[in-house]
Amino acid sequence: MRAKLPTTEGFVDRDGVRIHYEVYGPGPHEARQTMVFLPPWSIVHSRVYKAQLPYFSERFRCISFDARGNGLSDRPDEVAAYSLEHNVADAIAVMDATQAGEAILVGLSYGGMLACCLAAHHPQRVKAAILAGTAASIGPNAPYMTHDHFYAPRAAPEGGKPAGWDKYNRDHWLREYPDFAEHFVRNIFSEPHSTKQIEDGIEWALATSGPVLVKTVEARAIAPAFDVSKKMYGQIGCPVLLIHGDDDQIQPHGRAEAVATAIGGHAELVTLASGGHNPLGRFPAKCNALILDFLERRLGLPAPARHVRKTKGPKRALYLSSPIGLGHGRRDIAIARELRKLHPDIELEWLAQDPVTRLLEASGETIHPASARLVSESRHIELEAGEHDLNAFQAIRRMDELLIANFMTFQDSVDAGGYDLVIADEAWEIDHYWHEHPELKKAKLAWFTDFVGFLPMPDGGAREAFLAADYNAEMIEHIERHPGVRDRSIFVGSPDDIVPMAFGKDLPAMREWVPRHFDFSGYVLGEHPQSFGTRSVLRQSLGYRPDERVCIVTVGGSGVGTHLIKRILQSYPAARHRLPELRMILVAGPRIDPAALDVPKGVEVRAFVPNLDRHLAACDLALVQGGLTTCMELAAARTPFLYFPLKNHFEQNFHVAHRLDRYGAGRRMDFATSTPDMIAEAMVAALAAPRTVRPVEADGARRAARMLSDLL
Repeated sequence: MRAKLPTTEGFVDRDGVRIHYEVYGPGPHEARQTMVFLPPWSIVHSRVYKAQLPYFSERFRCISFDARGNGLSDRPDEVAAYSLEHNVADAIAVMDATQAGEAILVGLSYGGMLACCLAAHHPQRVKAAILAGTAASIGPNAPYMTHDHFYAPRAAPEGGKPAGWDKYNRDHWLREYPDFAEHFVRNIFSEPHSTKQIEDGIEWALATSGPVLVKTVEARAIAPAFDVSKKMYGQIGCPVLLIHGDDDQIQPHGRAEAVATAIGGHAELVTLASGGHNPLGRFPAKCNALILDFLERRLGLPAPARHVRKTKGPKRALYLSSPIGLGHGRRDIAIARELRKLHPDIELEWLAQDPVTRLLEASGETIHPASARLVSESRHIELEAGEHDLNAFQAIRRMDELLIANFMTFQDSVDAGGYDLVIADEAWEIDHYWHEHPELKKAKLAWFTDFVGFLPMPDGGAREAFLAADYNAEMIEHIERHPGVRDRSIFVGSPDDIVPMAFGKDLPAMREWVPRHFDFSGYVLGEHPQSFGTRSVLRQSLGYRPDERVCIVTVGGSGVGTHLIKRILQSYPAARHRLPELRMILVAGPRIDPAALDVPKGVEVRAFVPNLDRHLAACDLALVQGGLTTCMELAAARTPFLYFPLKNHFEQNFHVAHRLDRYGAGRRMDFATSTPDMIAEAMVAALAAPRTVRPVEADGARRAARMLSDLL
């Protein structure tokens, strides 16, 4: 799922070559400024700017296009068609077609070379330029990217492939381009823990071919009609920001130094320590913040308002509640209520997404207006899911574009809000980017989670085991390198709820590492069932008769549980035959259309139930997916339930299952092998012989609030 789709797109035809472009944000007469994202070398296409376009198009009109040779643009046959002169002319043609006028240019790698050509030779079209990992006609070059190295006859070793940078060779590209593409992309991202960026880059590189890229290199020998010497850089009069890693394996850092020196006082060079060739992709939060600051200082373009925190007056807190499921929302509201008892004058705002916002509004909470800008993570999860199958780890990895977009919305909100405290309930992007760039942190941070550690599923094989361990290793390094980023880390549970497993090969055991870095609040319920009164009175208040067996079916706030609902509905006739007193109530959730379900006669359907926890405490049986919060609400109420963990969902299959086993709650069912008749039989058995469940703590919200209170 993309974080944002273009508002318009089209093609420019230049000499029979079609160049595809996309436009994001407001129209040409509505936007105060336009940003043009120039294409790098044709080994990738315009998706390389996926971490910038959704954010900057919130305030600017943004234009991107695919270079000839990749993406949706044409791949001409002639070498001359790929010359620098044609690439510059393509940029002008796209700017004309989209009414870009005088624009801010952003250029990664070869796109930086294009930006400099435009700024020097078409100064009326360029207001400012941002160059990342810039290519240039001056400064040191990597020895393996010379003309001689590229054309040298290089026979492949017997039964093998060239090693290292011997792959940067014409003959090899024509023989085995995918091998070169992987090598090149891996060297773009020389930073550790870059697996997702590498996967993206390889995918984009395979959208073109070896013969096409050979032509782009051969075209470099064609001298343009305009000057590209050192003198050209001295002609650039607009402000220029250069962002360059000092470990860039593609364009040496010395090139950025040479360009900055040649441009003179108009240029600013920011060096990223240990950074590789694509800082925009690898460190998007840092780069986006640098660009915004540069535009504010050099062009006077307003960044989000900076709020001056008051030394006196009520404390301000921004609360982020996980959008995946409504259980997090219920427990977060409970913590907020306890926090208000300790700080009655606290000003609390929520940055949240639908459907959590519905729950918050029903509880009278204040929704931050920036919530409307958040990209739907629930929608992404729904698109990633199969038939009761969700590889949660891979879905989170593929959510990277959404997470950086939502982080930037959060960062704007914190910069403008003057908050004393940020409370983040599994807001993974906040934790990641503030640890990666601690200088972005503008308030104290309290971090909540009910599990720690990604775990690979068996179907993922060795590759998923490696990736999960790599993500865990990065998290561990972040926390141990910058222990002060989290002012309080709170595990929603007890030490016994930590799964007895390791974070991965050569990584610590979870039960050893987590207690050193977390405090434990005990489990937090939205409201403990012991406060609901007697079960008989509760049932009567909800309209349930003493002579009926009430079964609640609920699958959370996303649409992932549709297949489970359908299977359970198929079991209803058999269950009703065995239990004539059965009354089944289906809570479809806010993201599942009840009209799309084939509901048997006798089953009642509700779209949304704000006090669902009370119904779960009052019913005789529940059928649920495998989310922790709903299962723990049932455990606390000692209500018998069947739960069906999503296939390949590491949290539900490991973390949640371990905790439920510890409490002795629920009966685990396998969706793939559970026929409707088997589900009906399991329902009867669960009602006939309910389990003995350990008590669930009732003071978790109060304990969590006290931990937060220490930060105010």
